[in-house]
Amino acid sequence: MRIILLGPPGSGKGTQAQRLVQRYGIVQLSTGEMLRAAVAAGTPVGLKAKEIMASGGLVPDDVVVGIISDRIDQPDAKNGFILDGFPRTVPQAEALDELLKHKHFKLDAVIELRVNESALLNRVETRVAQMRERGEEVRLDDTPEVLTKRLASYRNQTEPLIHYYSERRKLSTIDGMMAIDEVTRAIHRLLLALGAVEPKVHGKAHGKARARSAAKAGPAKKAKAAKKSAKKPAKTTKKAAKSRKAAKKAVTGPKKAAKKTVKKKAAKKTARKAVKKGAKKAAKKVTKKRAKR
Repeated sequence: MRIILLGPPGSGKGTQAQRLVQRYGIVQLSTGEMLRAAVAAGTPVGLKAKEIMASGGLVPDDVVVGIISDRIDQPDAKNGFILDGFPRTVPQAEALDELLKHKHFKLDAVIELRVNESALLNRVETRVAQMRERGEEVRLDDTPEVLTKRLASYRNQTEPLIHYYSERRKLSTIDGMMAIDEVTRAIHRLLLALGAVEPKVHGKAHGKARARSAAKAGPAKKAKAAKKSAKKPAKTTKKAAKSRKAAKKAVTGPKKAAKKTVKKKAAKKTARKAVKKGAKKAAKKVTKKRAKR
């Protein structure tokens, strides 16, 4: 995935960029870092940028685009990249389009994190006030005054990019005032809809993270699980005993019934024999009496 994140200072671009890097295995390209790296490496474009920076001038767009061109050809940018701090103007966006077209690369998404500027200023004012109450040092570039200037600069230079990419059907807007995790989920849903695929390595890492989380379960949770598992064998034993008892009944029942039947028959037979024997005795007595007469 090749992505541009747009949004004013304080909109959370840096946080979301890092999460995208971890999730999709892509690289975050910051123009400032790329310039410093090119100068340190002594590349032709880097040497050119060094001369301009040494004289106090602003590095022109063609030099910045040249540095980006060298950077996205490196192996770690093979799976994609997130551009941070570039483009800032419409001419830079046009130069980037030409570069990507020349390399046969496609820009997959331009994501705007839309925020409420008044809310951003209130956040900064609250944070600065809390830091001063605690006696902490406040950074010179982290004050409401500086933020106001940076927001004005963003509106004048960078906001026209929203219209530029909207016309080219590349722009997607997300509410940057949501909680950080909600913004992350919204970006993820958007990228999935655009055909993004998470690398398998990330899936394995995610699985390992779940395993580590399970391993760190508290003692109470473990004890509860042990108690639950200890109860299961007892229930199983009771069920087994009931099953054996039922099976025994199924076998012994017919046997008992058969024995009762045999006993009844024997009793009837004995009774018949007794009746016959009694009749014979009675007959003999009658015969004897007649003989005496």
